[in-house]
Amino acid sequence: MNRRIITIDREKCNGCGACAAACHEGAIGMIDGKAALLSEDYCDGLGDCLPVCPTDAITIEERDAPAYDEAAVRASVAAKEASSKACTGGQSRSTRRSTPIGGGSGASVSRLAQWPCQIKLLPTRAPYLDGADLLVAADCTAYAYAAFHEDFMRGRITLIGCPKLDAVDYTEKLCAILSENRIASLCVLRMEVPCCSGIEHAARRALLLSGKEIPFRVVTVSTEGKIL
Repeated sequence: MNRRIITIDREKCNGCGACAAACHEGAIGMIDGKAALLSEDYCDGLGDCLPVCPTDAITIEERDAPAYDEAAVRASVAAKEASSKACTGGQSRSTRRSTPIGGGSGASVSRLAQWPCQIKLLPTRAPYLDGADLLVAADCTAYAYAAFHEDFMRGRITLIGCPKLDAVDYTEKLCAILSENRIASLCVLRMEVPCCSGIEHAARRALLLSGKEIPFRVVTVSTEGKIL
């Protein structure tokens, strides 16, 4: 059938992953560091992915394509949600620690204050979110920046994600967390690489949509592990 559907210019794509995160239907994914239309019948042709693309690599065209399969999309989304709940064991809890982790002179204290910590797995409401200072961090920052726990996680609720790998809409989840809880502050920690623009964009957009005035800052880490 002839219908509206997206097309992605791989030459223009910078691999940020923002479109995959914005696609509620899961039609877009990352292949070899570039965005790709994974399932034509999952694309509704409405173009939620267009405004988040920083390089205008996505356009909508009218061409022959399989019909949009809403039932299949709903089943896929439900399966992903069920998988996420199974991964967390259905538990959301505070995990504040005061005892050193590891042995010898290099022993340190884990500053993880709650579980789970992945953005897509975290509940939108939990006791530890009331009055919390939030850290929304790209997962690579934990490996690149040596003092990640002490300098950023300490005293904060940590939310980890990667817009390039997760086919979810961080904006919607973050907006719900900001809207439904009394959040004290929001810090975004990202890498200097282009794909991290997705997590910053989602946080900024979520804060705007929440309508709240919350102290907000973005910190960028270089690939050498330094604060820029």
